[in-house]
Amino acid sequence: MTISLKSAQTIIDISLAKGKEMGLKPLSAVVLDAGGHVQAFAREDGAAPGRFAIAHGKAYGAVMLGMAGTAQMARAEAQAYFMAAVNGVYGGQVIPVPGGVLLRDEAGEVIGAVGVTGDTSDNDAIAAMAGIEAAGLIGEI
Repeated sequence: MTISLKSAQTIIDISLAKGKEMGLKPLSAVVLDAGGHVQAFAREDGAAPGRFAIAHGKAYGAVMLGMAGTAQMARAEAQAYFMAAVNGVYGGQVIPVPGGVLLRDEAGEVIGAVGVTGDTSDNDAIAAMAGIEAAGLIGEI
């Protein structure tokens, strides 16, 4: 299974709408396919221009490691040297915090990831999950 552009746009649209509903700071959201390639991205008005790299880093770490942002953060806290080495392998692109949500199909296979940034990492993850659920996909925080 792959992520269609329509599904990626739904994830982004609903994630940003959830952020507005929750009164969050301006968000940015990216959807990556299973190979770590950008399927879609949006940055709300007022969001800092550097937010693409952060959203991408959250999602990229999730898809490349097959591990959601929350699990990556726990691993970084328990084994900082390991996560530092992983980040070196991936050219510093991994941001191991919540808001990087792994996408799985019904069989449990990784099909991509979503990265949302702009507010607290936990709020970013909530917004991402709203978009993922609206697209009828399975997210792992």
